[in-house]
Amino acid sequence: MNLPLNIDLRQILLHMLNFVILAFGMYFILYKPVKEFMEKRRKIYETTDKEAKENLAKADSLKKEYEEKLSFADEEIKKSREQSELQANSDAAKIIAKAQKEAEDILNKSKKQAEYESKEALQRANREISEITVAAAKKVVYKDTREAFDAFLESAKGDADGGK
Repeated sequence: MNLPLNIDLRQILLHMLNFVILAFGMYFILYKPVKEFMEKRRKIYETTDKEAKENLAKADSLKKEYEEKLSFADEEIKKSREQSELQANSDAAKIIAKAQKEAEDILNKSKKQAEYESKEALQRANREISEITVAAAKKVVYKDTREAFDAFLESAKGDADGGK
């Protein structure tokens, strides 16, 4: 059977049969494994996408939680700072009170010391006045001013030697 243009119908049918056999063979050999592979890949991508979305949601919730904790931490830092300032102020007040008490003690001691020294000076002055009075009385008692002058010089000389 020859058709015009030298076309052989058997050859066309054989080629078609070969194509059908090849198509079925490829379907069983390649299509199913490729389809299974693609299905597995799709599932992997879906699970990965699902996990990524879950992780993103967790990250967002953690971010909000940490932001809340951070705001609470800021408030706690403020409270802590205020408490520290109050503590520092109270400590400073205690130190100032202690310093004032010490200053008062020092002033009282100084006053007592000054009173003691004042009394001591007053007693010395009284002794000197009594000595001068005695010397003046001796001068009046002496008849001769010359004797009184000599006695006064001896008394002054004795005080000068006793002072050294």
